[in-house]
Amino acid sequence: MALDELKDDDASYDIDGFQYVINKEFIEQAKPVKVDFLPTGFKIDSGIELGGGCGGSCGSEEGGSCG
Repeated sequence: MALDELKDDDASYDIDGFQYVINKEFIEQAKPVKVDFLPTGFKIDSGIELGGGCGGSCGSEEGGSCG
């Protein structure tokens, strides 16, 4: 998430006093998108699957490894 100016290929949403600007093509791929404001910052959830990574936390007793 970053500050940005509205462009021709962006959609703009005004929600609770905040203006969210997101690329129209990207929003179609990411639906649904949810932005929560927390005491420590923003939390963003979307329908995009990020993949499994290394299969567990690095150095965990379950044997997961990132190497």
